Amino acid sequence: MSANAETDVEDAAGAAAEAEAKAEAGAEATGAEAEATGADATERQPYGLPGKPLARGPFLFGLVGGLGVLTAIAIAQMVVNSLSTIILVVVAMFLAVGLNPAVEALQRRGLARRAAITIVFAGVIVTFALFGLAVVPPVGKELADFVAAVPGYLDELSSHPTLKQLDADYQILPQLAQFVTTTLGPSLATGIMGASLVVLDGVFTTVTLLVLMLYFLGSLHTIKAYLLKLVPASRRARTGAISEEILAGIGGYVAGNVLISVIAGVLTWIFLSVAGVKYALALALVVALTDLIPLVGATIGAVVVTAVALLQSVPAGIACAVFFLVYQQVENYLIYPRVMKRSVDVTPAVTVIAALFGGALLGIVGALLAIPVAAAIALIIREVVIPRQARA
Repeated sequence: MSANAETDVEDAAGAAAEAEAKAEAGAEATGAEAEATGADATERQPYGLPGKPLARGPFLFGLVGGLGVLTAIAIAQMVVNSLSTIILVVVAMFLAVGLNPAVEALQRRGLARRAAITIVFAGVIVTFALFGLAVVPPVGKELADFVAAVPGYLDELSSHPTLKQLDADYQILPQLAQFVTTTLGPSLATGIMGASLVVLDGVFTTVTLLVLMLYFLGSLHTIKAYLLKLVPASRRARTGAISEEILAGIGGYVAGNVLISVIAGVLTWIFLSVAGVKYALALALVVALTDLIPLVGATIGAVVVTAVALLQSVPAGIACAVFFLVYQQVENYLIYPRVMKRSVDVTPAVTVIAALFGGALLGIVGALLAIPVAAAIALIIREVVIPRQARA
């Protein structure tokens, strides 16, 4: 072999060795970079890197689907079991939104929000207290008078000739005494205990409602700001404007409904006082309270007051029936449209349908919430759905 050939072989061997050394150096560098990247990733994720997703086989699909169904059933059961609490929270929020315009009106007069909330909440407490003072004493007096008159009624019955003859023939009075002691007495005791529990539950619910309403009224702006953060930033301004209009409509509806009820109560009190009906203030408060219920509330109050007046005298009952018949026409066609024209923009047919559906779903509470909810849905359809369909 010549010297040139040997030199070429040595050069080729040297080049191969140099390439192999570079490859090893690059591999080492790549390994070092990978180790560094893994170390950085481990530092960022202290629980390690996520693994490969599980194979989506039919067993896993069925398992996930079954767990989803069980979760949905569990959530539905929790909602059903806590429905009363949910309704209480919704009503408290509804009342807070309704009282917020009064708070803001006091704020515009220079009061701080905390002072305005205190004044409004004190007014609510005074209203509840006046209602209790006006209704409870007459009811208690009537019950006491009835209990005191029971012995006299028994004496009159026992001295009646026909009853004496029937008692001599069929032993009615001993059987009646046995019935009272063995059946009627325990039943009345159980009923009184149940009524006491109902009253205590009502008091507890009322106190809880007032506390929740105070909390929502004090943190209404904070709640609105927090909920708006859940909306995408590009839609936040429009969503905020629509929500403000909805809340203003709810507040106007509550304020208007309360104003109509106050008018009904005041006019009823004046009429009953002039007509000489007993317990005029208590009956007027009953009318004002039932008038808050859409559609049937005014009729319920009129029937109750007319029945009480009829028990006192027939002319007073007839006068009450005529008064409520005339007043309801005035309220439906004159007072209600003027008060509600700036609060909720809902057609009369939709109002009736919404109140019927709300009453069927949640009773009186549903009927109270149905009209502002229908107004909110109508606003969303008008401002969101219809423009989107027009662009499509």
